Amino acid sequence: MSWQMARRAERLNPSTIREILKLTEKPGIVSLAGGLPAADGFPVGAMAEATARVYRDSGREALQYAASEGYAPLREWIAARLAAKGLDADPARILVTTGSQQGLDLVGKVMIDPGSRVAVESPTYLGALQAFNAYEPEFVAVDGDDEGPRPEGLAAVAGARFIYLLPNFQNPSGRCLSDERRRALAAAAAAAGLPIVEDNPYGDLWYDQPPPAPVSAHAGDNAVYLGSFSKVLAPGLRLGWMLAPRALFPKLLQAKQAADLHTPGFNQRIVYEVVKDGFLEQHVPTIRARYAAHRDAMRAALETHLPAGCRWQVPSGGMFFWIELPAGLDATALLPAAVAAGVAYVPGAPFFAGGGHANTLRLSFVTVSPQQIERGIALLGQVLKEASA
Repeated sequence: MSWQMARRAERLNPSTIREILKLTEKPGIVSLAGGLPAADGFPVGAMAEATARVYRDSGREALQYAASEGYAPLREWIAARLAAKGLDADPARILVTTGSQQGLDLVGKVMIDPGSRVAVESPTYLGALQAFNAYEPEFVAVDGDDEGPRPEGLAAVAGARFIYLLPNFQNPSGRCLSDERRRALAAAAAAAGLPIVEDNPYGDLWYDQPPPAPVSAHAGDNAVYLGSFSKVLAPGLRLGWMLAPRALFPKLLQAKQAADLHTPGFNQRIVYEVVKDGFLEQHVPTIRARYAAHRDAMRAALETHLPAGCRWQVPSGGMFFWIELPAGLDATALLPAAVAAGVAYVPGAPFFAGGGHANTLRLSFVTVSPQQIERGIALLGQVLKEASA
């Protein structure tokens, strides 16, 4: 007997990043590849205390099935936090998800038909392309510049089901959209009749100044807004959320119910116990300080070791540097040589819906020490110099 798979299964591909991470398991490799938060920033003590309180005060309820929408006090906390960012955040429109990655999948399930168009930045988050791709869309890249997608480019994608945006310290490029660009994108999307799906996993990881208000704050009911606890608490919790328009929320909820009934209520209660009294206001600045020092170490190493012709911008937040190599170099083809030399990175081509851009790569700076960053960039620089010779 042979298994006959659905057509959509043919569009499922392994994560480029997770496949590369396997290479970094070799001893001695300096991995600048993974987009993982630094584990030494996880608040283990606070989580342990919160877990004990949940067991003590509501253990049976925490271990029972829970509401599909999410734990009500946590939804109220999320709504208040989003309202402070300028969003119209009614708790009744907050859906707690199993990581923000599930939010992307739910949007795809509810919004995408085979052959329908989905507009994306260029480059864009690889995980979103994977989540949406299973529903057989046609991806269309919006014309952009160093400041992000151009508002005038949205007219060309009118009729797409939505545009997917990461305005804050984007994965992979690290760029952060200006307030002017955000307002212009919201207006252009409204004029084009184009819904917005805005993803914000990195917005709290700013180093120089807080990012402007979300695009969604200027878009009314024309936007879905996604967030996560992965970068500010711990990714192992698999806890995210989405703020959805009233017209869309019921179908997203039904898709959530069909997928997993509800995100683990035990995790939700623990997180609420941790954050409810202002813990993040003390905790997140310590993460920012650590990551900013690592960013500065990578900036100095890049300036010292990368050959002429390489281009990058210094990110003002987030976790990544985006590197453009001299024309003619292929980051994917060079990766085995880099790993053999002792350093790993993520080639940039998979982040482009239309392919190409072989001369780009992404570097993560948050999980390795400044000393390892210096060593890794020196190794990478040597590989690039030899390839350019």
